[in-house]
Amino acid sequence: MSNLNRMLLDVDTGIDDALAILYALLSPQIKVEGITTGFGNTDVVQATENTLRVIQVANCGYEVPVAMGAAGPLSRVFPGAVPHIHGHNGIGDAMLPASPNQPVKESAAEFIVRKVNEAPGELILVTVGRLTNLALALQLDPAIVTKFKKVVIMGGAVFVPGNITPVSEANLYGDPEAAAFVFESELPITIVGLDVTQQTRLTKEHMLYLSREIDADKREIYDFLDAALERYFDFYAFSNHFEGECPMHDPLAVIVAVNPSIVQVETMNAVIDCGNGYTAGMIITDRRVRSVVGRPVDFCLEVDKEQAIAELLSVFTRGER
Repeated sequence: MSNLNRMLLDVDTGIDDALAILYALLSPQIKVEGITTGFGNTDVVQATENTLRVIQVANCGYEVPVAMGAAGPLSRVFPGAVPHIHGHNGIGDAMLPASPNQPVKESAAEFIVRKVNEAPGELILVTVGRLTNLALALQLDPAIVTKFKKVVIMGGAVFVPGNITPVSEANLYGDPEAAAFVFESELPITIVGLDVTQQTRLTKEHMLYLSREIDADKREIYDFLDAALERYFDFYAFSNHFEGECPMHDPLAVIVAVNPSIVQVETMNAVIDCGNGYTAGMIITDRRVRSVVGRPVDFCLEVDKEQAIAELLSVFTRGER
């Protein structure tokens, strides 16, 4: 497995997080070195439980440690889970067997610091939830800022509307101070935001395809996804008028981390707004000729959505990795 992309995932395991985890664990391109959990789609305890159960159903053939992280933002109050989107258990009220495994004793921040110090320059970090755990890790050991191979962040919106306010996306809105801390650091970050994730949609036709083509030993995974996605499809039909479609926010970030050619990237100076109104968590890009606000950040602005979805589906239809 030495030639694989070694990855850490930071999640708040809701429905699309579960898909992202499954893709990472089943991809022949990736070795998941650990998963850290936080609050967001659900509370951190439920997110951790969901993560352990998803790892178990993936049956990837190797151990994946899980570290529980932040229960709330750096300086704000967590308003609570979003059962109207992700169900009461965070995974669309789909049921998975309990895992006998437990989270490691370290906090998520401690785990991130230890893992990246053990393998400097080798680990890709993909965050698909609030940036609280990453901000806490940077505060714990500022020297890790130069030790990641790359950091891919699912979050934000640049040229498209937000999904919490007219201009703010949920992950950055959920802890603007953490997002600002990360953006102001020297981390090599790539933003996979709503500009590309809203274009990359899984459809009910894709699920019909999977029902026919799913690899025999992944039937339990399919049954879980089929049940979990029912609520997700319903929510996006209501919120975005996506009939029979739902965006693949979190899986796309993992796919981009190891298949960067599927996106077009533009580097712009950017900062995060930490106000209290509609602009909390907004990405402000300085696109003036003499750009002086913020620091350079790579933003994914276009995506080959067909290739992205084909890559996602491929891990469920092939045999053993």
